[in-house]
Amino acid sequence: MRFLYTFCFQLLLPVVLLRLWWKGRRSPAYRARWAERFGQFAGARPGGIWVHAVSLGETIAALPLIKALQARYPELPITVTTTTPTGSERVRQALGDSVFHVYAPYDLPWCLSAFLRRIQPKACLVMETELWPNTLHACAARGIPVVLANARLSARSARGYARFSALTKPMLACLSRVAAQHEDDARRFLDLGLPAERVTVTGSIKFDLSIPEALRGAAAGLRAGFGARPVWIAASTHRGEDESVLAAHRALRARFPQALLILVPRHPERFGEVAALCATQGERVARRSAGEAVGPDTSVYLGDTLGELLIMYGAADLAFVGGSLVPVGGHNFLEPAALGLPCLSGPHDFNFADIARQLAAAGGLRRVADAAELAEAVGAWLAEPEAREAAGAAALGVVEANRGALARLLELVDKTF
Repeated sequence: MRFLYTFCFQLLLPVVLLRLWWKGRRSPAYRARWAERFGQFAGARPGGIWVHAVSLGETIAALPLIKALQARYPELPITVTTTTPTGSERVRQALGDSVFHVYAPYDLPWCLSAFLRRIQPKACLVMETELWPNTLHACAARGIPVVLANARLSARSARGYARFSALTKPMLACLSRVAAQHEDDARRFLDLGLPAERVTVTGSIKFDLSIPEALRGAAAGLRAGFGARPVWIAASTHRGEDESVLAAHRALRARFPQALLILVPRHPERFGEVAALCATQGERVARRSAGEAVGPDTSVYLGDTLGELLIMYGAADLAFVGGSLVPVGGHNFLEPAALGLPCLSGPHDFNFADIARQLAAAGGLRRVADAAELAEAVGAWLAEPEAREAAGAAALGVVEANRGALARLLELVDKTF
C-alpha cells in the first residue's frame, strides 16, 4: 500500500508544485527555498534531534519543548522543520541561529534520503498529528526513534485514517512513542492499531505556556494607545468567518458605540483581503503593520503582523478564537486563557475538544452559533465586568491546573535515547 501511495504522490508532484506556486501569488515566501522541500540544502548540523512542526500553531507549541531540549541536551544540535512560511518565520524570530531550520522534505523516498543523509538525527520529535508514511518508514529503517509529541487525533481524523488501515497500521508501527494530549486521543490511536505500550497520556504542552513580562508590557502599551474603550479580539479567523465577526461587531456597536475590534486573520496572505473587506463594510481600520494609530473613530484594529498574537490578546478584554464558526476545528484557546481572558468559540472546536470542554465546564468559555449569538455574548461580558473577570480567572485556573505536560513529555524523550 505504501508503494501505491508513493507512486500516486510522485504522479501528483507537479500538481503539488503548482499549488505551491499558486499560493505564492498572495504569499511570495511560498515560491522561495523550493530545493529544501526536496532535501537539498547546506549548513546542516548533523547528529542531533530533529523536531518537526507543521505551521505557525504547531511551531508556537513546540517552542517551549525546543528550548527545554536545548537545556537538557546542550551537546546535541537541533534541526527544526516546518512546511509553511509562517512557521518558518516564527522559528527564525524565536530561535534564530540556535537551531538549524529548513523546510520539511516531501514524503518521497528520494527526498527523505537526501534530507536524512544531511542531518543524520539521533531522534525525531513530530508535533501533534503530522504523520507521513514514507517519513516514518525511512526513520524506522535507519533506526531513528520517532516520538509523536503533544499528539492529538480527532474523531474525524481517526475515521479518515481507519479508511486506509492498510497504510495506517504499518505507519503507526514505525512510531516509537506517542505522547497523547488526552485519553480520548490515546484511545483513538489504540483503535487504529498502535500497541498500548507505546502510548502515554501526558497532557497538552500548550498548558505550559508562559507569558514573559516583556510581552505583558508590550500588551499594556498597546492597550494604552486605545484609550478608555471596550476592546474585544477575534483571532485566527478564516475566510467565511470574518464576515460574521464584522456583523457581530456592527451589532455590538449599537450597544457600545466605542467598542474596538482587534481582528487577526489566521493566514498572512489574507491580510490585504480582510483589510479590503473591512473597508467595504464601512469600518474605519488601523493596520498594525503600517504603524497606524487608533483614533476615536477607529472601529477595527487589524493585527496583520506575525508573531504578535499574544500581544494582541493581552490588549483585549475578551477573546473569540476563530476557525470555529467555520468547520476548521478551532485554534488554541490556551493563549488567551493564559492571559486571564474569557473565551468565545463557535460550534466547530473539534481540534481542541478536550481543552474547550474543560474551559466551558469551568465557566471560562462560551460557545456561540452565529454572528447574532457572538454579538450577544460579547455584549454580555462587556456589560458585566465582574462576570467577565470571573470567567477570565476561571480560564486561567484551567491552564494552571493542567501544567506539567512538558516535563512528562521530556521523560518520554529521555527513554528514546
